[in-house]
Amino acid sequence: MSSQNLKVILVFGTDDQAWIRRSSIAIPQFWQGHTVPPVQGDVIRLGGRQFLIQGRVWEHDGEMPVLRLFVGNAHAHSDTVFG
Repeated sequence: MSSQNLKVILVFGTDDQAWIRRSSIAIPQFWQGHTVPPVQGDVIRLGGRQFLIQGRVWEHDGEMPVLRLFVGNAHAHSDTVFG
């Protein structure tokens, strides 16, 4: 399956959603153009914080496959360096 036929949606916890909203952080489409979908255990970085992909749910929205990625709480160990 090519990545053009896959929609990837990140699902954040409530506190992290609020932080993203308050900080006006735009969520990039990390996997756009990649042929390999993300897997459990991958780590993404946003706004100087890192998030671990803890779970995946495959769905279909009637038009294309959807992969929902449930990410763990932010780890802010490096906020002072990257933030």
